[in-house]
Amino acid sequence: MKSLKAYAIAAHFGPTMLITTISFLLAARLWWEGPAYVIAFTVFLGQLLIGWSNDIYDYQDDLKHNRVNKPLVSGQLEIEKLRRATFILLPFAVIANLIGPLGLKGGAVYLLGVGCGVAYNFYFKFRITSPLVYFIALAALPASIFYAVDRDPPLWVLATSSLLGVAFHFANVLKDLSADRDSKIGGLPQRVGKRASLVIIAILLIIVITILLNSPVSSTFRSEFI
Repeated sequence: MKSLKAYAIAAHFGPTMLITTISFLLAARLWWEGPAYVIAFTVFLGQLLIGWSNDIYDYQDDLKHNRVNKPLVSGQLEIEKLRRATFILLPFAVIANLIGPLGLKGGAVYLLGVGCGVAYNFYFKFRITSPLVYFIALAALPASIFYAVDRDPPLWVLATSSLLGVAFHFANVLKDLSADRDSKIGGLPQRVGKRASLVIIAILLIIVITILLNSPVSSTFRSEFI
């Protein structure tokens, strides 16, 4: 049981379950509960890849900053075991998303988002273009489910998802700004600082709310299978 908990924590359980829950609710709304459970599971597999690859890559830096809340640092989980689990999971996650209810098109779009998450862990977190992968990945999630039900995702859905993704990126980095700078992590939030990041978050949320208030939310998220 402790081992399972360690794997869950290494996957960044909170954000992983948030994305999984959003995928279930969206799929249940656009389709119905049956495929929604399967979609949520395949989305969950992709999120595991993002979370685990992040902890594997950050292991040395987490040791440096004594982040004992991380299972690899606290000794609850060995890095070789996490690497092995990640490599075993990879083909299953890819296949499950491509042959599952998302279909080839929806599955490929969602896997694009997963690829963005992994690319952030290994490359984009050090670049000024760090928000780009969040912009793409968070739009890929709803887009994949719209494609699964043979519908084109509305532009306003993609826009709000992307902007919320970027806002989350800035918010998620705030607590680690000083440690990140010490580790030479130079994404856009680290470069602009806390105050500018908070301003950016506020502006993005205002834009999202404005778009939502002027968009056909209820009619868009209505199943055509009822």
